[in-house]
Amino acid sequence: MLGSDSTLRYAWRHVGDPVASEVLRLMIGLLAGLAATAAMPALAVDPVANSPWREAVVSVSDLDRTAAFFTELGDYQVRHRGAIQRSELTAWNLPENAEGESLLLTHAGNESGMVRLVRFDNAGPKVPMRPGARTWDTGCYFSLMIRMKDMDRVYRDAIELGWWTETPITDLTFGKSKLRVVIYRGPDGVQVQGYERLEPALPAAIGPFERFTRPFNIMQMVRDRDAAYQFFTEVLGFDTFYNGKPYVAPEPQATPLGIPINLTTSVRYRASIVYPKAGEFGRMEMIQVMDLDGNDYADRCVAPNLGILAVRFEVEDAERAAAQITERGWTLAGDPGLASIAPYGQVRLFTVRTPDGALMQFFSRR
Repeated sequence: MLGSDSTLRYAWRHVGDPVASEVLRLMIGLLAGLAATAAMPALAVDPVANSPWREAVVSVSDLDRTAAFFTELGDYQVRHRGAIQRSELTAWNLPENAEGESLLLTHAGNESGMVRLVRFDNAGPKVPMRPGARTWDTGCYFSLMIRMKDMDRVYRDAIELGWWTETPITDLTFGKSKLRVVIYRGPDGVQVQGYERLEPALPAAIGPFERFTRPFNIMQMVRDRDAAYQFFTEVLGFDTFYNGKPYVAPEPQATPLGIPINLTTSVRYRASIVYPKAGEFGRMEMIQVMDLDGNDYADRCVAPNLGILAVRFEVEDAERAAAQITERGWTLAGDPGLASIAPYGQVRLFTVRTPDGALMQFFSRR
């Protein structure tokens, strides 16, 4: 080990032997070079996708029951409803006799940030992807994140609709934003995290909305935030919106993560948020609760299990995107293949798993 730069410089100035002095001078130069190299950011790589995720795929047992949260409370519209084609079921690695139906919801006609509810039939046992869904349990997707207005009314209406809440409505300051946050939990353990921004005013890029926007972010709870962040930035080439240091509350308080109040001053958590293209939508968030041990459900993030199953990105060329990922040392969970997915028609689609098991699919229409 070379030792610290300051220690070497002191020795260099005070050593009497000219040969030893020259050796120390060279060691100082080497140490400075190593420090400069360590401080350099990782070389940027081309992003695999260049637009926000097209849709989130959510596996449920009853399409209409889950859809009501979005259509009745959030004014979402049905973009498509119909049988899941055999080629798509094959892409999910489901048995030959499996069937299914999907319901694609959109907000204000937007073609990104859509929510696709899927119900798989004759596909084998279904278990919750994240039973209990505590924030210190890792694996799969934790919640869809939606901006909301009039949170108190949404809270009352969601409970009346049969949804529940994992947390009370909680105040949160993130940067310059003052927020109210709550995690809603619906049938099959599906979670939607609502954000009401009190100040400053929302950016114009979000667009007008009555009560809900389309999802702007999707969260996963991870074993190692740094490893997950490295996957998104160095394998997928995504850009960074936020990459924070470990945080603890300055005094005991309720938090959106549901950490017991008496532990909020000692239990650290750290978060990163990335996106393929800078903007208000298409973000992906990773949170690691560092000082609580939970269960890991990374092996459950597969069809036909119940919960948030995948996010889908549309790319220009799926074969090229797959090659980029494998060239960067990551193994695909499903090779590019043809699948018929309404309303896109026949697409070429492949699947990757994040370090914590969550599925990401990339497809192109040629």
